[in-house]
Formats: sequence, structure tokens, C-alpha cells
Amino acid sequence: MYDGPDEPDRDTGRAGDGPGADRGLGPTPPHVPAIWAVVGFALGWLVHSVTERWGTPPLVSWAQPLALLLVAAILAGTAWSTHRAVHVRRERLAPHRAVNRLVLARACALVGGLVGGGYLGYAASWVGDPSELADERILRSGLAGLAGVLVVVTSLLLERACRVRSGADDN
Repeated sequence: MYDGPDEPDRDTGRAGDGPGADRGLGPTPPHVPAIWAVVGFALGWLVHSVTERWGTPPLVSWAQPLALLLVAAILAGTAWSTHRAVHVRRERLAPHRAVNRLVLARACALVGGLVGGGYLGYAASWVGDPSELADERILRSGLAGLAGVLVVVTSLLLERACRVRSGADDN
């Protein structure tokens, strides 16, 4: 497969003037996961008020924050091994592996922001509530929200580890 600048655009058939001709794949801007976190915060806040009207609001068990911590740990390990391979040992990743890791990092950054924001919104909605389980919900939801933020951080580190220098040799 040819990746040169004169490769014809699939849509127009002309070389180099397609919709994304000069755009490369850049890093995820920090504001994108932050926007998803704000959306998640609003949805998490709504979960409390909506479910309280219809019955009992959901409890957050220890499984949710622990699962998010596990995801963050897996992402951190993958980021570390990718960084060591690409930047320390100067190995070249197979293209499909590099794309898989980049897609994993992007998806986890967005979903981690949404889920982390959702749990933080749910925790914030319980502040000042006289319910007997409010403190438990605040603690566990807050920890899950922080674990979601950790997922975002580790996924952005994985994305950074996937970067190669622009002047890298193609040996």
C-alpha cells in the first residue's frame, strides 16, 4: 500500500486535495475528555434526582471504583511497555499494534471522562442529603470518579507513548 503524497484521494480520485489531505492524526486535546466529563457530571447529577422520584437511587459498590482502577492499571502498564519499546529501545511497533493502542487510548480517554464525570456528579448530588446511605454513596462514587480521572490520565499517557518523532528513520 502506498502512503505517499501523490496517492489519489478515495472520494475525488485526485492526489493530495481530499478533505483530510494536510491533516495528520494529532493528540487528543485535553478539552475533549473535559467536555465529556462535564456531560457525565450533569448526567450523574440527574441520575440521583430521576431515580429518587421513581424509587430507590442506585448504590455504588466497591466493584465500580475497583474496575476503573483495574482499567487504569492496564492502561498504565500498556503505556509503560509502549514507551519502553518505542522510545527507549527504539523498536518499531507493527502498524496494527500501534493503531490498536492508539484507538484504545482515545476510547478510554473519552469514556473515562464521561464515566468519571458521571460518578463525580452522582457523588456531588448527595452532598447535604440527609439520607442514611448518602455518605456511602458520596465516598464510593467519589472514588469511582477519581478512578475515572485516572483512566483519562493513563490513556493520555498511552497515547503519548504511541507518538514517534517526526524525523524517525524508516529502517
